[in-house]
Amino acid sequence: MTNKTWKEHMKGLLKDPGFRHEISALDTEFAVARQIIEFRIKAKLTQSELAKRAHTSQVVISRLENGQANPSIDMLKRVSKALGKNIEVVLK
Repeated sequence: MTNKTWKEHMKGLLKDPGFRHEISALDTEFAVARQIIEFRIKAKLTQSELAKRAHTSQVVISRLENGQANPSIDMLKRVSKALGKNIEVVLK
């Protein structure tokens, strides 16, 4: 057994069309999570502070940031507003 880096391991996994399809299906969720994290950190807010501003719980913010939630448009609007951002939806 050889030691592989994470990138090497992922490169091998992405050769499987089924795996590649499943990963691409998660792109949107992870893009939203990355943006929430980025804007929260730039605003110097904790998850709890963001949750309070968005009228939700810290657990919900954590799930959003971990890609473990399927947020409603209303939730995304509240989080966006709490971050001082606008939400933009683009269908491609």
